[in-house]
Formats: sequence, structure tokens, C-alpha cells
Amino acid sequence: MKNEKRYRLVPFSIIEAAARGEVLAVEAVLDHYSGYIAMLSTQTYFDAYGNVKFYVDEVIRQRVKVKLITKILTFRTERE
Repeated sequence: MKNEKRYRLVPFSIIEAAARGEVLAVEAVLDHYSGYIAMLSTQTYFDAYGNVKFYVDEVIRQRVKVKLITKILTFRTERE
């Protein structure tokens, strides 16, 4: 456990607010996961000289964001 990385978590109050549809809370969750979404959306290609290039595919990025928003809005807490 000594080498275990600590990751900043989204506060549960923000998740609850996002699940209720509060726009700022949804944006906070999307912002929190923006790096991970970009990583999931990264594609590779080879240029004319055979060099590997990376780019974020905007279509994939938007699809991942929409999927996350859908899951946020269908999230139900035990309090409900």
C-alpha cells in the first residue's frame, strides 16, 4: 500500500447535485474526468514518413462525454 497512488475524488455532494441535473455539477464531473476522456479518445496514425502521431478524436470524445452524462443523470443514491 506504500506505492498506492491517491487520486482526488469527486465529492459525493457534487455527484448528488449532478444526478439531480444541476448543470454546474455535471460540468464539474466532466471537468474532473476530462483527462481520462481525452486518453480514451486518443487515436494513433502514421504520417507520410512513418512517424507515429497521436490525436484526440473529437467524435469519440463527444460520445464518451454523452455516455458519462447519461450515466450521471440515471445515477440513484441510496437516499432516494
